[in-house]
Amino acid sequence: MVGILDIQFEPVIGNKKRNLEIVEDFISKNSEKSLDLVVLPEFFSTGINHEVFVNSPEDDKGGNVIKEVQKWAVKYNVNIIAGTIIESAGGKLYNTSFAIGRSGNILAKYRKIHLYNYLGGTEGDRITAGKEPVVVDFDFGKVGIGICYDIRYPMHYKKLVQMGAEIIVLPTAWVVPSDIYDDIRALKYAKDMWVALNRTRAFDNMVYCVCSNQIGRISDKISAIGSSMIISPTAEVLSSCHAKKSAALYAEIDLELVKALKSVYPIAFID
Repeated sequence: MVGILDIQFEPVIGNKKRNLEIVEDFISKNSEKSLDLVVLPEFFSTGINHEVFVNSPEDDKGGNVIKEVQKWAVKYNVNIIAGTIIESAGGKLYNTSFAIGRSGNILAKYRKIHLYNYLGGTEGDRITAGKEPVVVDFDFGKVGIGICYDIRYPMHYKKLVQMGAEIIVLPTAWVVPSDIYDDIRALKYAKDMWVALNRTRAFDNMVYCVCSNQIGRISDKISAIGSSMIISPTAEVLSSCHAKKSAALYAEIDLELVKALKSVYPIAFID
């Protein structure tokens, strides 16, 4: 069995020190569990703020933020998908997820391919899109990485499965207009749609899916809807969280189920 800790919280905009303290506190409080993988949200160290992105990115090794995450990996003997940070490399900015092994080594990093440039989103104005999908060979199994809007691209998930992924993680800062966030019925619809999208990706690809989202009001215009979840290859929601509460979700998953399903339904490997 593989122990997964999935963290959801509201980052303090621009306060990297405080956000790192919040994340470590979640890990520390769950450290007595059997932990194999911790998943953090997109922009976990900064929140969503374009000024912060441009003026204080990390270097191509993740800077001080990833150095701190590497310390946690060793301290708590756990693998970590470090949500995303804004990485500066070659004069360009990338929205990058770092995969850290238990010994604190950087196993891989994934630069977000599908940037959000729709309905007022301007991610592509500042951030350069990545080019290569990534599957990480951890000590417990193979984990593919998507970031937020990647979920709207089914072929991205299929490619990760063809590369061997048994789990696909999705650090995200999934937002809705604030007028929806403030309307109980509208927020329920948005959450239901989000859950359905994640369940579909898990079921279509016969993998476990782990979504780690932010919560809270980002600005007067947008708010993050939380609803982080851990989903089985049969689309069962094993653990989930409220749209507006900080939490650390935990589930133990069996990768033998992935192998069994793929032996019966090899659809992910058929073009």
